[in-house]
Amino acid sequence: MSRGGRPDRAPPSPPRDRAARGPRSPVVLALLAAGFATLIAGFVALGIWQVERLHWKLDLIARVEARVHAPPVAAPGPAQWGSVTDQSAAYRHVAVEGQYRPGATLVLANTERGPGFWVLSPFATRGFTLLVNRGFVSQAQAENPTLLAPPAGIHRVTGLLRMSEPGGAFLRRNDPAGDRWYSRDVAAIAQAQRLGTVAPYFIDVDRAADPTAVPVGGLTVVHFRNAHLIYALTWFALGLLSVGGAFILFRSEWRLRRGR
Repeated sequence: MSRGGRPDRAPPSPPRDRAARGPRSPVVLALLAAGFATLIAGFVALGIWQVERLHWKLDLIARVEARVHAPPVAAPGPAQWGSVTDQSAAYRHVAVEGQYRPGATLVLANTERGPGFWVLSPFATRGFTLLVNRGFVSQAQAENPTLLAPPAGIHRVTGLLRMSEPGGAFLRRNDPAGDRWYSRDVAAIAQAQRLGTVAPYFIDVDRAADPTAVPVGGLTVVHFRNAHLIYALTWFALGLLSVGGAFILFRSEWRLRRGR
């Protein structure tokens, strides 16, 4: 009893020492070991995959750079369409000779010149038709039918081969019935304009010699995001942290068993 007649309080119990629990059972240790092994193997595998993707991306960039700056070659005809893919042909510098067919499709664009539209027109050459992106017009210029009408006569067009962009843009689907286009979907545009069979690609024209020419060509952005090295280092770092965590845990367990 205390002097005031109140019962004495029991002293607070000391904090429980985690080591007092004793070592974990072999079953728990086996499960922990399996978990760490799975984590480490997974992180290392992801890191290796990103390294492989890095080499693939660097090779792709080198090939595209070579295509862009190479002299133009003939655009693939129908016999070659089956082998025209992103990997084999995208951004190849090509040339075609023929004449424009009537019509122009406006596709929403956002370029270094601001918002506006790409102007795509059908082009007849060597017995087949393809779509040519004649270049960029501003929103105000898109209201001028004279600027949108394709030029008459025989023309030699040079530019970069681009693969079709089906469907539309992020969160915005192409609306052929309303003639609203957010991507250069070759097949859908050809069907909407009743062009028949067309090449599975389109051509982004080179910049014209006349700097005042409209539409403005040569605005193709050749850029490939390449963050694979950062991703690889991140995965390998997580794997190393997992190794460190496993080492700390099992060293603690070893010390507990040694001290018993």
